[in-house]
Amino acid sequence: MQENSSLTLKGKNIFVTGGSRGIGAGIVKELAERGARVAFSYTSRPDSAEKLHSELSGSGHLVVKMNVAESSEVEAAFEKVLNEYGSLNGLVNNAGITRDNLMLRMKTEEFDDVIQTNLRGAFLCSKLAAKPLMKAKGGSIVHITSVVGQSGNPGQANYTASKAGVEAMSKSIALEFASRAIRSNCVAPGFIETEMTEKLTEDQKDKILTNVPLKKMGSTYDIAQAVAFLLSDHSAYITGQTLAVNGGLYM
Repeated sequence: MQENSSLTLKGKNIFVTGGSRGIGAGIVKELAERGARVAFSYTSRPDSAEKLHSELSGSGHLVVKMNVAESSEVEAAFEKVLNEYGSLNGLVNNAGITRDNLMLRMKTEEFDDVIQTNLRGAFLCSKLAAKPLMKAKGGSIVHITSVVGQSGNPGQANYTASKAGVEAMSKSIALEFASRAIRSNCVAPGFIETEMTEKLTEDQKDKILTNVPLKKMGSTYDIAQAVAFLLSDHSAYITGQTLAVNGGLYM
């Protein structure tokens, strides 16, 4: 972690969905570095989740199995987190999937699966986080959306719709809960170096970067910094906003 001790999350209990790898794992690591107790969920690959858990700074972190598309699993996971921590100060809606296809070839199930996980999942988790956040007299919800939810993208009608939906929902949450000192914001990543982008060829990466003014991909650290800021007291007067972390790809 780069030195920035003034932005602390000490004393905060935060739940990160889909936190076992990629952007989610980067967020979990950063929040733990900044002093938060972090609960994070995984859907599959418990070995990856346990490995991350063992590497986290501090103590009191929690791993839970949860498919955000299944309401019963979401309820059970939140119950486990609240039983363990007693309170909640922040939620990061990061869990998401892709089922890319051109619209004419996209199966209804491919569309529904993505909406169920990315949009409905964020709704279910935000709803269950609301009461403990109110009980804590305030808190922060951060939704991980995407640059393509703002710009659109061929072959991702389902994914772009889900992320645009989350961004709009975040604004409604911000309006509904502002009087309870609960803030809701989005972080919209551009092209980020993860396991997914590692599969791209150098030629594919070069083509992507021709449209990125900063001429480089972002890192999970870049996203984690934005999330940490929006969860912290440093962003106490920010709600209903989307922080684009995309190297200038979309303005």
